[in-house]
Amino acid sequence: MSDDHTDARAAWARVNTAIPHSARLWDFLLGGKDNFAADREAATKMMALFPDYAEVARLQRQFLIRAVSCLAGEVGIRQFLDIGTGLPTANNTHEVAQRIAPDSRVVYVDNDPIVLVHARALLTSTEQGATTYLDADFRQPDVILQGAAEILDFTRPVAVMMLGIAGQVTDEEDPKGLIDAILDPLPSGSYLAFTDGTNVHPPLVEALRIYNQNANNTYQLRSPEQFASFFDGLDLIDPGLVPTAEWRPEPDRWDKPISATVSLAGVARKP
Repeated sequence: MSDDHTDARAAWARVNTAIPHSARLWDFLLGGKDNFAADREAATKMMALFPDYAEVARLQRQFLIRAVSCLAGEVGIRQFLDIGTGLPTANNTHEVAQRIAPDSRVVYVDNDPIVLVHARALLTSTEQGATTYLDADFRQPDVILQGAAEILDFTRPVAVMMLGIAGQVTDEEDPKGLIDAILDPLPSGSYLAFTDGTNVHPPLVEALRIYNQNANNTYQLRSPEQFASFFDGLDLIDPGLVPTAEWRPEPDRWDKPISATVSLAGVARKP
């Protein structure tokens, strides 16, 4: 018999609904329902200081769709390692990739127990492809790589998706080192798709300061220079490192303008 119900009960036991959590807060900003009063209260306070915060969440989701479409379509990648998955919503990585290439294989990684509860929604797949979910932390690259190797072939290129995840580790935890630890075993022709927030917009900085006072996982904004350093040793593809909304936007997009450097995004190839 499946252990799904046992796993779900164990995951729920790890949930503290009284403290806001980034995955649930992001879910609220994207219009989801898998969030609690503490998450909604934190998001409301943040949007009072930075009204465009929900727009940033939407732009990040749109970047995921465009980046995966580029990697699966134009580049021809068939393997994806999505670290910091977040709660399932429309157009998840496997759905976008497998619409283009049904044989795509996708590994999701997250350590939020709420995501684990909903992981089955991420495990649908075409018959030709595969998906799986790992309950692991970005700070555990060895655990991630060991689990991913059961689905992905590390002799072939892999696209690593890191959207809004590096901000959840401190400088002392060496986010660049963690990124390199994930990418180092992967072959030439692998890719990193990356987006995160910057510290150049005072209202966003203040909103995150308020959030971090009560959150169980604080979020770190970084300078554009620190952000660019995450791509050291990689070759950025066009249009380079740009505001998230400006990474290969749809021709008929209707984005309202927000501060250009609130968040940056890039996709880079491992030489």
